[in-house]
Amino acid sequence: MADASTSRPVFPWPRGFASLLRSLPAPVLLAHLCAVPVWVLAARANPPHLPQNASPSSQVIELDPAKLLVQRGQLQEAQTWLRDFLSRHPDSAEAHYLLGYVLFRQIQQGASTAGDAQAAQFKDPNAALAQMAKTNAEASLAEYTAGARYRKPNAADLRVVAFDYVILGDYVDADKWLTRALEWNPQDSEGWYYLGRAKYNENRFDEAVQAFQQCLRLDPKNVKAKDNLGLSFEGLGRLEDATSAYRQAIAWQAEATPAKLSAGPFEDLGSLLLDENNPQDAITYLLRASEISPQESRVHEKLGKAYSELSRLPEAQRELEKAVELSPQNPRLHFMLGQVYRKEGLIEKAKAELARSAALNGTRSVP
Repeated sequence: MADASTSRPVFPWPRGFASLLRSLPAPVLLAHLCAVPVWVLAARANPPHLPQNASPSSQVIELDPAKLLVQRGQLQEAQTWLRDFLSRHPDSAEAHYLLGYVLFRQIQQGASTAGDAQAAQFKDPNAALAQMAKTNAEASLAEYTAGARYRKPNAADLRVVAFDYVILGDYVDADKWLTRALEWNPQDSEGWYYLGRAKYNENRFDEAVQAFQQCLRLDPKNVKAKDNLGLSFEGLGRLEDATSAYRQAIAWQAEATPAKLSAGPFEDLGSLLLDENNPQDAITYLLRASEISPQESRVHEKLGKAYSELSRLPEAQRELEKAVELSPQNPRLHFMLGQVYRKEGLIEKAKAELARSAALNGTRSVP
């Protein structure tokens, strides 16, 4: 089945693979949304229900064992079963869609494992996991493309396709398929949330605001949506509106249990205050963010910057050392720590950190 506007398959192969880590090319505000690699955020999204079938058939009934395996979390077994089924029934749209869904769920499963590992002193999601996410997202898209030859996809199918494109860093196509899915299912609050994320990453901040506001109409007091609404306002330079959104998101968490708390609005308000040359007030919110997400290097980086601007060098050193521990391959962190060491008169340590920063950047350090 082809897209009438392009005569290409409904789910065209990705144009390219954007960086999966924090160095995505975009304005500085993009960094707020990339504190955790974007593919992890997408993969941790609540998945849609198992694909619903357009009409009953003997083949659909035959897929029940695979669906049961998916429900049990036995995704590799489900993939093996489906590939065997497709070798005998290559024209089964339902099997192709279900396999595409399974491949996406395997990314989600890997991201959840990474999240659990981070809570136990894990550093950064490793390259092997990122490569698995890319490979599975591409394979998932191929299965949805194959399925679309035999049956028109539904809104739930398009939602997974869009998530695959987010994982690949292709926000234009993620935007395209989320928009189409929402035309068919406009009551999908989480779909509006992820459309807002895609719009934000395209720097289409006005449209991101609209998407997050629609999410909030359907799901009032959604902390993530309110926080990202603040980021979108910040992208438009509407700093008072951004501050108000962050504070509202924080207020909504007043009664939340520790497990339900989100560090995002605390970090984002602290970051905004820091950008507005108010490091003292920024520290209050950044410390709260670090209590909620102690393994997030970006929070420790910002705390280190705030303490440094206040000439509280021992505290700046402590926070930046923690940031480096959590993200040892980030050259910026080594440079910042080296500058603090230099101010403290720790010349040898400063040289070592600046040399490490230069090596990671592929340049030579200044003596």
